[in-house]
Amino acid sequence: MYTREEISKIKQAFWTAFGRYMQPVMSAEGLPVNWINYRTGVNGIHFKMDAEREYAEIMISLSNKRELLLSHYDQLLQLKAILEETLGEDDWIWQRPDADEHGKQTITISKGIADVNVLRESDWPAIISFLKPRLIALDEFWSMVKPSFEVL
Repeated sequence: MYTREEISKIKQAFWTAFGRYMQPVMSAEGLPVNWINYRTGVNGIHFKMDAEREYAEIMISLSNKRELLLSHYDQLLQLKAILEETLGEDDWIWQRPDADEHGKQTITISKGIADVNVLRESDWPAIISFLKPRLIALDEFWSMVKPSFEVL
């Protein structure tokens, strides 16, 4: 059993390793990018990654006022074919609006893998191999569609 501090240190070590691994990778536009804290440049649209004891996950997270939230979601639905083509996969989970414990509504479009544990360093290559191509593909997708979200 790990203490909270140990878990925090291991996770921090993983994300530091992932960040170093991704550092030489340029964005779709050929620019340096902070892959760990990817900035979409559009309020309420985030690319997030998570690695826990039983899974790893990557997602597009939408959070905003309800009207804009639903508008972003509808716009992404219209672009779903482009997203799937860019990702090279069509099995992402599209979750409708859900309120968290504070009443804040969010929508996620996500894909995960099970049976990996960020606390086991031997699982890090599998987690990185899962996250890396999808994050790069999300960046490529975003470089194509971002202008259509900036006008909202």
